[in-house]
Amino acid sequence: MIGSLRGTLLERGADQVVLIEAAGVGYEVVVTPRTATTLDPGAEVFLHIHHHLREDAQTLFGFPTREERTTFRTLIGTHGVGPALALAILATHPPATLAEIVATADLGALTLVPGVGKKTAERLLVELKSRLSVAVLDEVAGASTNGASPVGDVREALAGLGYGAEEIREVMRDLPQGADAPALLRVALERLGARRA
Repeated sequence: MIGSLRGTLLERGADQVVLIEAAGVGYEVVVTPRTATTLDPGAEVFLHIHHHLREDAQTLFGFPTREERTTFRTLIGTHGVGPALALAILATHPPATLAEIVATADLGALTLVPGVGKKTAERLLVELKSRLSVAVLDEVAGASTNGASPVGDVREALAGLGYGAEEIREVMRDLPQGADAPALLRVALERLGARRA
């Protein structure tokens, strides 16, 4: 399984497929339009890869951050969401925005995704509420085993989700004392979602 790619960007196609040469081999990687615009032909690039295997095909999906790949994997693990819809969701809403949308149950924002109607959006909100939290909390729990403080882990996780320094400072001021990192992160995300609602 391919987990990441570092190499030279040879081509950037119009169909969201980029060609990256690594160690003399050219890899076709599917990316979001937003990611494609940040990649320049001839430049060195690094992408976190999801290696998608099916009976009839193998596809590489590339993401600039580990959080985006984690969110993509969470989305395709959700009932009725395939890779194409997961990419469309991420192309419309980056991970931090999607986490907010789910936390605040913003149905209208989800229907902005091409191919997502009201009924699909309602189902996605229900399913993603637990799945997205678990994905983010698992990453924080993994970081906690490295001996870092729970507060530091939460600060890093929020920054990784795209929250600004001022927002993080404000929400960190009044978090409950003595809780572990996953519990603190859950509280912080709820409060941040309520403030932006």
